[in-house]
Amino acid sequence: MKLKIEEKPFLPEGRHMVTITEVEEGKSENKGVPFINCRLENKDGFVNQRFYLSEPGQPILASFLKALGIEKTEVDTKELKDKALSVEVEERTYEDAEGKEKTIKQATHFEPVGKVNTSDSF
Repeated sequence: MKLKIEEKPFLPEGRHMVTITEVEEGKSENKGVPFINCRLENKDGFVNQRFYLSEPGQPILASFLKALGIEKTEVDTKELKDKALSVEVEERTYEDAEGKEKTIKQATHFEPVGKVNTSDSF
């Protein structure tokens, strides 16, 4: 059997310099809370990070935007694509709405980076 892999692996745990390569908008499966999902990628792999547009999610989104150098109170999600930042990738385990345990990779501890040549980052 021949395997054809067309996707990068998930980034390992630790700090990584990444570029936002995709931004999707959606609503949570359980409560219908709006979110944006950012694909954070470099040459070694990627991690998807979902930002909920709820009151508890505001400080997390604010720190993400600050690391990108965005200080405005209103941002078009199209402005996020191709921006670079430094993130820590970690695993988090939680219980979903049906009581099942799930483990995800997530990006945290957002930090700004200097100018990045995007062709080098992924």
